[in-house]
Amino acid sequence: MYAFYLDDMRLPVPPPSLELKIKNQNKTVTLIHEGEVNIVKRPGLSEISFKMPIPQTPVPYAGGLRSADYYLGKLEQLKTEKKPFQFICSRALPSGKLLFDTNITVALEEYTIAEDAEDGFDLTLAITLRQYVPYGTKTQKIMPAATGSTGTATVQTTTQRPAQSAPKVKTYTVVKGDCLWNIAKKFLGDGSKYMEIYRLNKDKIKNPNLIYAGQVLTLP
Repeated sequence: MYAFYLDDMRLPVPPPSLELKIKNQNKTVTLIHEGEVNIVKRPGLSEISFKMPIPQTPVPYAGGLRSADYYLGKLEQLKTEKKPFQFICSRALPSGKLLFDTNITVALEEYTIAEDAEDGFDLTLAITLRQYVPYGTKTQKIMPAATGSTGTATVQTTTQRPAQSAPKVKTYTVVKGDCLWNIAKKFLGDGSKYMEIYRLNKDKIKNPNLIYAGQVLTLP
């Protein structure tokens, strides 16, 4: 059983395939009398690509199906807002036992909308995501040398990063339409922390993809 999320949007039908490309930035150079050597550098940004089916008529294998306008509007929002978001692929056995997750902060690179007469009114979106790594800006404050001193000026460098905070809430009651990722994003400030909530509530939740209205969850 697979569940795919783009930000707070759950895909109605799990894509038939998923490609996760792990990149590096290694460089090969040729040394005199030594031949080729590989200079190992920091990893590059990973890329994710998949095709997202959007049925336009009710089908038994689609969960929580909405109109195509909803999914197209959400993708356009993710693209135009120029903000990173969370991509989650959760894998579980039919028994509900969680296997493993792919959980990466990404940005939407591009998507293609395809229509085929053989598919009736259904759409297929080809989506490409790229890993997002947060970064900060640096400021330098130059302190002039004291009058009459032969010393050099002092440079102080500080790094400024966006502050993150989360509301201090102990419990939360699930409402219809909730998912753990949304709850983590709302109360912990980061949707990728949804597993922290799951681990605290294993006595109530058998599958992190299945929560029900009325459940009272303990929050970190």
